[in-house]
Amino acid sequence: MQIQDKPPFATPYEWIGGEEKVQALVDRFYDLMDLEPKYAELRAAHGTELERARQNLFWFLCGWLGGPQHYTDRFGHPRLRMRHMPFKIGIKERDQWLAAMDQAMGEVGVDEALRARLRDSFMQTADWMRNTHG
Repeated sequence: MQIQDKPPFATPYEWIGGEEKVQALVDRFYDLMDLEPKYAELRAAHGTELERARQNLFWFLCGWLGGPQHYTDRFGHPRLRMRHMPFKIGIKERDQWLAAMDQAMGEVGVDEALRARLRDSFMQTADWMRNTHG
């Protein structure tokens, strides 16, 4: 590894700016889902209220990024695929989730190098979550 390849922070959580920035990212993500017609299928997959999903994503991302383990402290292992099985997640939902998250990262000012790394990680996870072909 070249010295210039080393991330500037010990964890993505530190790099993104801690809890306040993770909360801003999650809030913008769900606000976009509610506001933008291009995320209609993704929004429909979330049911009528978003508060629980908003809280769970915030807790999960804090730990996933290397910060406090709020989610696992409350619920144990995330078991993401199992927890998402009741919801139809196809290519369209996956792509809308990724687009909304990328838009949110841009709008809350996530560093471009970190944003690129997270985009790749989110893609791998979101693709693994698919449970339909469409």
